[in-house]
Amino acid sequence: MNGSTKNMYARMSRFSGRLGFLCFGVIGGVMGQPLSALAQPTNDPIISLQVSGLDATEPWTFGLRILFMLTVLTLAPALLMLVTSFTRVVIVLGLLRQALGTLQAPPNQVMIGLALFLTLFIMMPVWEKIQTEALNPFLDNQMTQEVAMQRAIEPIREFMLKQVREKDLSLFMSMGKIPDPQTAKDVPLHALVPAFVTSELRTAFQIGFLIYVPFLVIDMIVASTLMSMGMMMLPPIMISLPFKLVLFVLADGWFLVVGSLMNSFQ
Repeated sequence: MNGSTKNMYARMSRFSGRLGFLCFGVIGGVMGQPLSALAQPTNDPIISLQVSGLDATEPWTFGLRILFMLTVLTLAPALLMLVTSFTRVVIVLGLLRQALGTLQAPPNQVMIGLALFLTLFIMMPVWEKIQTEALNPFLDNQMTQEVAMQRAIEPIREFMLKQVREKDLSLFMSMGKIPDPQTAKDVPLHALVPAFVTSELRTAFQIGFLIYVPFLVIDMIVASTLMSMGMMMLPPIMISLPFKLVLFVLADGWFLVVGSLMNSFQ
């Protein structure tokens, strides 16, 4: 065995020794045993793990609250789409792009960004009410976290109740065998949220249909003209797209669509 091979084996043995010591340190920290009982102290770095709450100095509910907050942050995009105006706005903008036939113009980043800012604008009164009645008093230690959460839910509940259809809400109330509520506060969220989303989908498709009609007329006129001229191999969308864009620009389409979206939430 030459000298280079001996040096390689020596380095591997030192590395394996340090790795084993590190593993013993981790296991000893988890089991609550002192590290000196497993190995002799050295100057190498030590990693230890500690499980809090076993000595009854810290309640387990604190860790559960942290886990709950992390879960809420993970579900924040879904909550944004389900309990705000984002669903209606993004569907209408997507149907508008399909009606124009521009494929990827505007791109998805622009569409989602516009939908987010329109949602922020529409939901600003709700957010201001939450900030005034729940967030600021909670930060000033004037109420507990549970009371602040209940007060924060009320403006969102009022917004959803204004937009939900009574037919959709009664459907989920009857399927869940929930008794008829006496007041708006008696409507449970697990029935209100799906009813609100169903109503938003219906309203979004109604607006999308009205947007599709003028562009569909242009497509039919162009297709009939091409067929009468015997140009059946030419795709009608190539000819109708410029006319759609001209009509949309002359009618100030973005102003009408955005204005109609915001007025639909009044």
